[in-house]
Amino acid sequence: MNKLLIQGGATLNGDVRISGAKNAVLPILAATLLADGPCVVQNVPHLQDVTTTVSLLGSMGATVVVDETMSIEVDVSTLQTQVAPYELVRTMRSSILVLGPLLARYGYAEVSLPGGCAIGSRPVNIHIKGMQDMGADIEVKNGYIIARAERLRGARIVMDMVTVTGTENLMMAAVLAQGVSVLENAAREPEVIDLANFLNKMGAKIVGAGTDTITVEGVESLKGTTYRVVPDRIETGTFLVAAAISGGRVKVKDTAPGLLDAVLDKLREAGGEITCGEDWIELDMKGKRPKAVSVRTAPYPAFPTDMQAQFTALNVV
Repeated sequence: MNKLLIQGGATLNGDVRISGAKNAVLPILAATLLADGPCVVQNVPHLQDVTTTVSLLGSMGATVVVDETMSIEVDVSTLQTQVAPYELVRTMRSSILVLGPLLARYGYAEVSLPGGCAIGSRPVNIHIKGMQDMGADIEVKNGYIIARAERLRGARIVMDMVTVTGTENLMMAAVLAQGVSVLENAAREPEVIDLANFLNKMGAKIVGAGTDTITVEGVESLKGTTYRVVPDRIETGTFLVAAAISGGRVKVKDTAPGLLDAVLDKLREAGGEITCGEDWIELDMKGKRPKAVSVRTAPYPAFPTDMQAQFTALNVV
């Protein structure tokens, strides 16, 4: 059995560099299915979910090359099938993100109903309804979502709950649709903005990412590109909380302070002295024990759900 042996009681002091955001990399890798040419995605974190996504693209016939710096090149000109099998999709809920790109680019997608993360309820019906609004013929059969469309049509889509993967999937489906699509009650997370920036660099016409209304004007095709993924705000927050718990001083580099306002406010409330630069954040507890704080999770820009476990640990010390 694999295990971690932790000898506690030490104060954390030092500098650490932050990886690219997992929740931005996964939809961006899915979006490479839309490109006419090769795409290179840089600043990719070395995580199991990334490995699974690479395996999923490879299982469909895409040519995927990972170099020693964890840059990933994807060429979908060799794609042989539009089927995302249960064996891979069941392990990671975000695999549903290949549905929109496959349907938009190839007119057909067969994607297993996903598994993965157990936090909260994340139904896929919003993805399905949105694509039906764009003209897709969709059925759920034997555990697979089977979608067909000659070419998707622009539509006004009002999502009945805020969903990050739903916003991303429908945005990717809309970029090659005929006409204009408007996504209302859209998620505002930085990872949604990063995906929109990647798609726009490929030649898409997306405005409003980061607000609750995103407008997408469909184009005929998208080109390959090279793109560097945004830093991981959850990894950033985790290292800062670890510093606060231990009463230490940690400087996180290659990050984006503007993405963590709610988290930084709570760390200041806990007693941390925080200074920020353009791409770094330093927290110094000066040996003090952190004060317990109350948090309420909500969609961005409020306090993120993925930071609640770390603050629970902080509150018990």
